[in-house]
Amino acid sequence: PAAWWGRPSACRGSVSEIVEACSLRISAPAMRQARYEIVEDDGSFYGDIPAIPGVWANAKTLEACREELESVLEGWVLLSIADHSPIPDIDGKRLEIREVA
Repeated sequence: PAAWWGRPSACRGSVSEIVEACSLRISAPAMRQARYEIVEDDGSFYGDIPAIPGVWANAKTLEACREELESVLEGWVLLSIADHSPIPDIDGKRLEIREVA
């Protein structure tokens, strides 16, 4: 398979190389859209990425919440690539997955 974020040559190579390159290209713009709030009940932090429903995290500190959110995002990207599921445009950029011979 081949995939790219924005430019066709951005993510080509082995599956692991594609996943790593595309995860990095998705992660930064998506994480810039992350929202965080303090949960009143226990003082923990909740974070989500509105453009990607279902990608959220909860942790005791803001930094731990950010790290967990990024990890959840990376897992979501892997699953989306494996399932050929659509990935929403982020900052006007699109990740496309195409099969190549």
